[in-house]
Amino acid sequence: MSLKRRLSEDGILLAPGVFDALSGLIAEQSGAEAVYLSGASIAYTRLGRSDIGLVSMSEVADTIALLRDRISLPIVVDADNGFGNALNVQRTVRTFERMGANALQLEDQTMPKRCGHLAGKSVVPSAEMVGKIRAACDARASEETLIIGRTDAIAVEGFDAAMERAEAYTEAGADLLFIEAPQSMEQIGEILKRFKGRVPLMANMVEGGKTPIVNAGDLERLGFSLVIFPGGIVRAIAKTAQSYYANLIANGSNEWFRENMFDFAGLNDVIGTPDLLASGKKYDGEGER
Repeated sequence: MSLKRRLSEDGILLAPGVFDALSGLIAEQSGAEAVYLSGASIAYTRLGRSDIGLVSMSEVADTIALLRDRISLPIVVDADNGFGNALNVQRTVRTFERMGANALQLEDQTMPKRCGHLAGKSVVPSAEMVGKIRAACDARASEETLIIGRTDAIAVEGFDAAMERAEAYTEAGADLLFIEAPQSMEQIGEILKRFKGRVPLMANMVEGGKTPIVNAGDLERLGFSLVIFPGGIVRAIAKTAQSYYANLIANGSNEWFRENMFDFAGLNDVIGTPDLLASGKKYDGEGER
């Protein structure tokens, strides 16, 4: 089922965050209907750095291609601010769509951007972002590729200004609307009151971020169509890695940690090594004389 069709149906779509082919594969095996390729998580894992605009368009494109080669789920991609002006946005849309993205999230931050839950953000003029959304819609090869309009203006210009930006982005043709980092349930309620039923709404759940944490079922009842949990997997892996390395260095082996990790065969089962090797035998030329 296409992402566009799924979002037209009843029931919220929960898209867990991923950052590479392995995390995407495990999300798919766990029953996810779609995944969210988090730019922050690419920065955390690929660079070991913060989400402050260091990840390049080509690095995201490479990651989309690797994901698409391994999973069949729809991929919602964090396209940051399009990596430049409207013409850069169009190149980003064409590239990401070609790599296998099903939706691109574009935000109205300046360059360099930063995580939506960090302080010190700044935004481009609303008219410039409207042009970017129109450019993105014009550049896509398929109407099935969705453009998500995101505003980070709550923390910069205030809630009312963010709502006006969201209105403009909806009128410009955004397929989904993402008002980042509402700071209370009252603000969430105002977003729903104004936009519910007019355009599908996206929510972002960041543990320890600025937005109250609401589970997917409650978000569905409120009226959201899509919820992402972008960086949770990296925070979970980072905490596990701290314990793993501390244990190994302290004890000189992994014996004390075995219950918290796959063994060699276990991981190979997850990634499908037996099936891959069996498939390869069809092409090794044995028996052909």
